[in-house]
Amino acid sequence: MGTTQLESVPEPKYWHLKTVLTEALDSEFSVGEILPNERDLAARFGVARATLRQALEQLELEGRLQRRRGVGTTVAPPRVGVAVGTEQHTWPGAAGDAWQPVDSVQAPPPAAVAAALETGADEPVHTVRRSRMSHGQQVATELLYIPAVSVPGLTAIDAPSGAARARAVLRELQHLPLEGEDRAVELGSARADDAKELDRLPGSPVLVVTTRFFVQGRTAALSVATYRADTCRLTFGESAGVEIHHDPEKRAS
Repeated sequence: MGTTQLESVPEPKYWHLKTVLTEALDSEFSVGEILPNERDLAARFGVARATLRQALEQLELEGRLQRRRGVGTTVAPPRVGVAVGTEQHTWPGAAGDAWQPVDSVQAPPPAAVAAALETGADEPVHTVRRSRMSHGQQVATELLYIPAVSVPGLTAIDAPSGAARARAVLRELQHLPLEGEDRAVELGSARADDAKELDRLPGSPVLVVTTRFFVQGRTAALSVATYRADTCRLTFGESAGVEIHHDPEKRAS
C-alpha cells in the first residue's frame, strides 16, 4: 500500500481527505474490518493527525465508520433503509417483521400520545418496547402504545411479563381489522434512555418515525421508533416495512 500525497485544493484539507478515505473504504476495506491506526493513516495520506481525526469524525457522523471501545475504528455496515410512503399496511409483529420484542408494561403514556389515542391523561396503556438489529448492532428502538380497548382479549395469565407479554399483546392486536396507517419522520436528538440502548451519546442525531394505525376511524395503536441517524436512511417506494440494503453502491455518503 503506497503513500498518497494530497495536492493543494480550495476546500478544507480534512474534507478532501474524507473523500479520499471514502474511496479507500469502498475499494480496499470490507464491513467490520479494522482500519490502520491514526499514525499509519496520517503517514499514508501525508497529513497531520489532527486533520485525519477531523476526516474520521466526519465519516463516523455520516455512518461510514464506527469507533468501538477496545477494538478501534471499523468500517460500518450499510445503512438501514426506513421505508416510508408505502401503501402496504400490516400490524407490528406480523410475519416478516424484523423487530424483536423486549418487554411490555402498562402505564400512562406521554400527553401527546394520550391525545392521539384519545385516552384519559392518567389512563394506562400497553407500552411494548422493541429493538431493531443490523449486523449484530442495535440500530433502532421502538415504543408501541396500545390502549386496552385495542386488545380486549389479553389477560395477565396468558403472558405475565417480559418479551412473552410483548408478543402476546402483538398477537392480540392482529385480531383487529387494520384499515390504514400514516407515518411521519423527523430529525431529533437521542434521549438518555434511547442513547444508552443505541450506544450513542445523549443528544446524538436520530430519526424519529411516528406511525399511527387506524381501525374504524380511530387510532388503535401508535408507534414511536427511534433510529440512529448515522446508520439509517429513508427510502420511498412500494416496499413495506424496513429493509436492509447490503449493496455498497446504495450506501448513503
